[in-house]
Amino acid sequence: MAINNYSELIRGDRVRANTPPEINQAIDAEIAAAVRFYASKNDYEINKRIKELDLEWDIERYLEANAAILTSIGAALGLKKSRNWFILPLIVSIFLLQHAVQGWCPPVSVFRRLGIRTRKEIEVEKYALKALRGDFDDVSYQDTDINRAKEAVIESRSI
Repeated sequence: MAINNYSELIRGDRVRANTPPEINQAIDAEIAAAVRFYASKNDYEINKRIKELDLEWDIERYLEANAAILTSIGAALGLKKSRNWFILPLIVSIFLLQHAVQGWCPPVSVFRRLGIRTRKEIEVEKYALKALRGDFDDVSYQDTDINRAKEAVIESRSI
């Protein structure tokens, strides 16, 4: 398996399935680059990155926050300015329903183009970093950084 091809690892992800391949490939390349970068780092740096990944918002969280903000704005403006503003919360709720049913809605395209990742994509990077750190016996014996990075990606197949 090539280190920059995560498609096999992230099966069943509805957002990825509804994202253009070139965007998925760009996100996969960023994951692979991060794993290669951290292959030469010490455990402290890897731990720091894993903590950052624990705090990283996934696309679902962005969608939920975006929907809450737009719904609140639409409701407030509908009450204070014009009833026409109530269309905004209606549109937002339709988008959320569409996302729940299909795994896609118009804001997903915008967020994906901005590089917002799914939870599974974040977890693949995190799992590979844990493998680099030596959490899994099969990876820790590798002698070079690039071999460690490749082995980490192969180990992450099981998630």
